[in-house]
Amino acid sequence: MQSKNIFLTLEGIEGVGKSTAMNFIKAYLTDAKKNFIVTREPGGTPIAEQIRQLLLTPSKEIIIPETELLLMFACRVQHIHSVILPALKAGQWVLSDRFVDASYAYQGGGRKIDFKYIEMLEHWLIQAIQPDVTLLLDAPPEIGLMRAKNRGVHDRIEQEKIDFFERARAAYLERARREPKRFHIIDATLPIKTIELQLKKILNQYM
Repeated sequence: MQSKNIFLTLEGIEGVGKSTAMNFIKAYLTDAKKNFIVTREPGGTPIAEQIRQLLLTPSKEIIIPETELLLMFACRVQHIHSVILPALKAGQWVLSDRFVDASYAYQGGGRKIDFKYIEMLEHWLIQAIQPDVTLLLDAPPEIGLMRAKNRGVHDRIEQEKIDFFERARAAYLERARREPKRFHIIDATLPIKTIELQLKKILNQYM
């Protein structure tokens, strides 16, 4: 499969090594002389980054699940129209740390919001915009959270209890089961070099 531009997303719960994987992908595409941008959700634009601060900064006021979901999609709409679509139209690869699948996992699975409401927002706001390939780094929550402890201060979502992340992981795996052509599940408990070999093999399919 060959394409001038590829929309690639990295997904997974906390502590699965998305940042490490992204750094490898960036280096690999640079060596291959691919033109790409790297972005993230929530965030990616000045306005979306401000909303990110609202979403992730611990606060005395509880953010209810519906508010969290709507804020996530507010970020996403800005992100799509200001960053993702312009880059794809310019023939660039887009590498995004999270996208719509994260809302199904975190707000759907984790917060227990009925998936039908997330689907409604997706159909209205995202429409046909979908990643060409999604790399799901998967590990049991107890392993991911143990790794995440070394990061220092945890944000509002990272402070959730383990059952929240168990539900998020289950939702991710269900998404992958439903869309096997788009998703590639990578065992994040494997040695880094083994994971890098898997990433390289997947990337080569699109180059």
